[in-house]
Amino acid sequence: MAQTDAVDPDDLDLLEREFRLGTVSRANFLTAGLMNRNWRVETTHGKVFALKLLRDVSSETARRSAAVQTALAAAGLPVCTPVTTRAGEPALEIGLRTYLVSPWVEGAHVEGTDLLLAEVADLGGLVGTIHEALNDPARVPLPPADARPIARVTEPEAAVEKAERLLARIAETSEPTAFDACAVHLLEERKLLLDKHRSGRPADGEVPGPYGWTHGDLQYRNLLRADGGITAVLDWDRVAVKPFAEEVARTAQVQFGGEHGRLDLDRVAAFVTGYRAIVPLSRDELADAVDRLWWKRMTDYWIAEFHYYRDDHGPDSLMLPSEQLLAWWTDHRDDVAQAFAAGA
Repeated sequence: MAQTDAVDPDDLDLLEREFRLGTVSRANFLTAGLMNRNWRVETTHGKVFALKLLRDVSSETARRSAAVQTALAAAGLPVCTPVTTRAGEPALEIGLRTYLVSPWVEGAHVEGTDLLLAEVADLGGLVGTIHEALNDPARVPLPPADARPIARVTEPEAAVEKAERLLARIAETSEPTAFDACAVHLLEERKLLLDKHRSGRPADGEVPGPYGWTHGDLQYRNLLRADGGITAVLDWDRVAVKPFAEEVARTAQVQFGGEHGRLDLDRVAAFVTGYRAIVPLSRDELADAVDRLWWKRMTDYWIAEFHYYRDDHGPDSLMLPSEQLLAWWTDHRDDVAQAFAAGA
């Protein structure tokens, strides 16, 4: 490992003791993560663990997520039960750093576009089953989701202003890179797209349809697969109360082509049909969620904001395909809506 990708040696000694791992013989840094830092840790006892150093959520959020994972695993879902410290805590804080450990689960991160249609439908059914379990207080220790989510929809003028601020930030760069040049081009293109489609802004207010606790980030990097099935659903740090249709729409978008500049609509339809077999959602409820997600993508610049405001370049590779997807989606909104209506 490069030194910058190594676990701090002093931290590792404490991790071995507190999580009762045994002596670590190898710690391989995993490059696939976008937010947190992760390692595959092997010990002299022959055991293998996943070690996570939090960068994107608080230790309090991590502890809540660990409780959710433990409950879901006990309910029979493919979720890892976190390893606890000698004090019974799922997280270990060392100075300003917070670590989590879980058993290593074999499997691969497979993009949704590489799945068979039957596997896609099964994934939709699993998302529905997760929604049911998360909102069953007898199984998962989360408070009741009593308040219906309220949508706050970005005005086109505000989105243009955000683009202008990013452009001004890039203009201050003394030695522009190829990424900077690409970002400038894409931000200017987005401003044109916003101006053309400003009338498509959804309304503020209560969001229709069933809602409750959701995973929050069901993308392929958070799913491990082996032998045609899912061996583990990972990264529960973004569990939140949302409309179920919102998570269905977002999951379909990121799973089935979002990183390739277009959506695989056959797989979107299979996924939605699989979900609806578990949790019924109406055509109108999903259509509303899809329109809101499209507008959110239209008015959001999170990748550029991570790059320029946080100095976090992890998501950089997603910027160009994300913009390509937005342009394609805007040109094929009727086709996308039809795919999300499958099974209704």
